[in-house]
Amino acid sequence: MCIRDRPTPIQAKSIPLLMDSSRELIGSAQTGTGKTAAFVLPLLHRLEEGKRRAKPRTCTNLIIVPTRELASQIFQNIAIYGKFIPHSKTVVMGGARAGAQIKALARGLDIVIATPGRLEDHLSTNSISLSDTNTVILDEADQMMDMGFYPAIRRIMKFLPYGHQTLLLSATMPKQVRDLASEFLIDPIDVS
Repeated sequence: MCIRDRPTPIQAKSIPLLMDSSRELIGSAQTGTGKTAAFVLPLLHRLEEGKRRAKPRTCTNLIIVPTRELASQIFQNIAIYGKFIPHSKTVVMGGARAGAQIKALARGLDIVIATPGRLEDHLSTNSISLSDTNTVILDEADQMMDMGFYPAIRRIMKFLPYGHQTLLLSATMPKQVRDLASEFLIDPIDVS
C-alpha cells in the first residue's frame, strides 16, 4: 500500500460520488491504482458520521472479493485507514476456522469482507443476516466472474434489503461484468 498526498484518478472521481450513500457505482481501474481507498474512505466516513452500530448477526457493510489474499489485504487497509475511527470488522473466508468467524458475526459488525463460498455457508446456517446491510461492494468483479462466482453472487444478492447501495469495482469490464452490473445496479455512475 502506497500512501500518497494526492488522490489517484479513480479516487478523485469516486470518493465525492460515494459520500452520497444513495449513488451506485461501476468503477474500473487497473490493480494498484487505489480502488480500495476509493470505496473504503467514504465507507469509514459514513460509519464515523452515522454512529449506528450493527445488530447481532448482521453487518452494515459487505465487501465481497474473489480470494482470501484480497480479503486479508482489504482488512489490513481498513485497519490502517480507519485507525482513528471506531469500527468493527472481520474476514469471512474459506481456509479459516468457521467457529471464530461465527463468534465475530454474532456480535454484529460494521464491515464484513467475505469470499462468496464461505459467505454462502454462513448465510445458510443463519450465522449472518444481510437484512440490515446498507452497502455491498463487489471488488475485482472480473476475477469473480473468471472464477465462476456469478451464480453465488446472484444468490447472495437476494439476501440484501431493498434500497441498499451497490458498488462494483473491476480492473476490466468484460460482458459478464456488465451483465452483473445491469442486473444489480440501479442507474450507476460509471467511473473509469
